[in-house]
Amino acid sequence: MSWGTELWDQFDNLEKHTQWGIEVLEKYIKFVKERAEIESNYAKQLRNLSKKYQTKKNSKEEEESKYTSCKAFQTTLNEMNDYAGQHEVISENAASLITVELTRFVQELKQERKQHFHEGRKAQQQIETCWKQLEASKRRFERDCKEAERAQQHFEKMDADINVTKADVEKARQQAQIRHQMSDDSKGDYSSVLQKFNREQHEHYFTHIPGIFQKLQDMEEKRIGRMGESLKTYADIDRQVVPIIGKCLDGITKSAESISEKQDSQMVVESFKSGFEPPGDIDFEDFTQNMKRTVSDTSLTKADSKSDPKVPSKSRNKLWPFIKKNKGSTPEDFSNLPPEQRRKKLQQKVDELNKDIQKEIDQRDALTKMRDVYTKNPQMGDAASVGQKLVEIGNNIEKLRVEVQKFEGWLAEVEGRLSARNDSSRRQSGLYDTQNTQTVNNCAQDRESSPDGSYTEDHSQEPEVKVTPTEFDDDFDDEEPLPTIGTCKAIYPFDGENEGTISVTEGEILKVIEEDKGDGWTRIRRSEEDEGYVPTSYIEVYLDRNAKGAMTYI
Repeated sequence: MSWGTELWDQFDNLEKHTQWGIEVLEKYIKFVKERAEIESNYAKQLRNLSKKYQTKKNSKEEEESKYTSCKAFQTTLNEMNDYAGQHEVISENAASLITVELTRFVQELKQERKQHFHEGRKAQQQIETCWKQLEASKRRFERDCKEAERAQQHFEKMDADINVTKADVEKARQQAQIRHQMSDDSKGDYSSVLQKFNREQHEHYFTHIPGIFQKLQDMEEKRIGRMGESLKTYADIDRQVVPIIGKCLDGITKSAESISEKQDSQMVVESFKSGFEPPGDIDFEDFTQNMKRTVSDTSLTKADSKSDPKVPSKSRNKLWPFIKKNKGSTPEDFSNLPPEQRRKKLQQKVDELNKDIQKEIDQRDALTKMRDVYTKNPQMGDAASVGQKLVEIGNNIEKLRVEVQKFEGWLAEVEGRLSARNDSSRRQSGLYDTQNTQTVNNCAQDRESSPDGSYTEDHSQEPEVKVTPTEFDDDFDDEEPLPTIGTCKAIYPFDGENEGTISVTEGEILKVIEEDKGDGWTRIRRSEEDEGYVPTSYIEVYLDRNAKGAMTYI
């Protein structure tokens, strides 16, 4: 597994993970230092040190202990409980062979990591600059097309007016031609910039970022391997002084040898993989589709049709994996997480609930046997009191089973969507050679399920996937209409094709009835029977601070 291909959109998580890896190494160095300092106090202080560095339960460290390097470190700490009566030589050897060497290695590691992430941010800035240039060129093309259209309409109006002089008509015709020429020039510039951006984007996601992330992966695996070597050295230091505890040292060596760089790298993929696909090339948008054909030098005729200015543009999508996620409380169904991570969390919750049910069942069986004994031998206890406890346990079991059914429903929904997405991806891959633009649609389908709302609107070529409409059903039950807490203006058009969403056009003013709760969606209302959700990034919200239920909008 390569970080460059599997974790292309996890720049921030990899930055945190590599920093955490260095901190683990620094923690180990600190451990060796303190162990060397207290070595003269022998067993008592040594056991206290081991206890101090044990992983705290129900903390982030406990989750991180799944990595092989962390497991080896924990095994080392457990073995330290058997160390007693160590010699002073252990302190000297630990300081010279481990502390000094690893401290120097950590400094080199920090410098290397800093350089790699500097290259990554530079690549991000480069692609963002290209994107801004593309947006500017596209807006210029759109503006020139509209001006050319207005000039064309003015010319046709002048041409049809018998009271206008021929000179004025000729002047209007020349102006229309000039505007059309400007539109053609803008079109060529936009096409050139678009091609450049698509090349830059392809190199960014398939060359630059994979190369940087591969260097980070090599650096991280080197760190893990070096920690394993250090643990072996740690064991050898004790082995030279205390042959009696050879078995404990063998255990430390075994734990060090169990470290697997590839396995830890795979765990990073499983922990942070979002399940999304890299964005594909952006299609060229031709704003001259509804324009009148440029009149010739001798033509003074009137065009047959007019363009529709209300046709919304669908080119305002920003498909960046670096968009900051909305922060908020974690919902019960983990809908704020990417598909793969959500499925893991739901499966973990189902397993925990099933364990709780099994505990309750075991307790019920034990109490049932106790009640039977009390019934046959009343002098041993009150069977009625045991019966009351059995009723309480039965109620607990029923509640837990209801919870299991609820989470299993969410899990089935997620697995169904992931399966549908995988089938869709395979179909899209089969058509790639004949219809390359479907790559964009396949990417859009993945983004539509993303919690941060980064997706594309054009679903015309997406394969139809039947999904149980549970995501928004709860919000549309028969209930009192929500009060208006503000207004919003649509800054981009949005086609609300999914259940629970609503379509808006650019510039439209609507009412806000429920603000973004951290999932990237805002609930709005056009009329009493026409309401739904739109992406928060597509609108400008103006909340009424005095309205009931309104909170500070960020």
